[in-house]
Amino acid sequence: MSRTPAESLSSSSHGARHVAIIMDGNGRWAKRRGMPRTVGHRAGVNALKRTVEAAPTLGVEWLTVFGFSTENWSRPASEVSELMGLLKSYVQSDLARLEREGVRVHIIGRRHGLAQDILDIIQHAEARTRDNDRFHLQVAFNYGGRADIAEAALRYARDVAAGRASTDVTDEALFGSYLSTAASPPPDLIIRTSGERRLSNFLLWEAAYAELVFQDVMWPDYGPDALSAAIAEFKSRDRRFGGVDSNDVLASR
Repeated sequence: MSRTPAESLSSSSHGARHVAIIMDGNGRWAKRRGMPRTVGHRAGVNALKRTVEAAPTLGVEWLTVFGFSTENWSRPASEVSELMGLLKSYVQSDLARLEREGVRVHIIGRRHGLAQDILDIIQHAEARTRDNDRFHLQVAFNYGGRADIAEAALRYARDVAAGRASTDVTDEALFGSYLSTAASPPPDLIIRTSGERRLSNFLLWEAAYAELVFQDVMWPDYGPDALSAAIAEFKSRDRRFGGVDSNDVLASR
């Protein structure tokens, strides 16, 4: 179930327990080198491997990455096919290591409409790592924040109609339990690479009190140093969750 900002604060005030990343810049990275966009996507897979390996050493327990959005279907069919293939190749090449190192894989996003081979890969990865708890890798695939909220509202409405839920009290934590991210804590830090400064429909509900860090590095060049720098920036922030600076409280006494 989703947790309140205060609950998140109690567990993450000294570090970024849950980091979410919008992995942006693959296409521009390739274009600058005179290469097809698909080459950038392949290089991005290696960046993901580096980042997943580094995250636990930096105190991260949950890592959520934006792999494929509901809007990405509008890209050329060849690029969509390449992105689908990269999910398969990543899981096939790295699943044994993830399982061995205690990583649990979660896939969030719409599953209807995905090809059967993609569904099989998703289900296999989740089943094979379901007993792991050292680190959680959450991949947003065929995911959109608006779509997730809308579908959560539909599930909630159906439960109300069936008498399994009540509309007497507005309960944000209860509604959050209908989201695809219900199993994870709220993100402490959301990173976007490539210099762009927007969320692009990523974790819209969950981002309410997340710290945002935008980095100019293109995703294929990402790795431990860039992640460490983002977490250092996060630790320099004063997270007030709608309250006031603790120093201001002391000064007013």
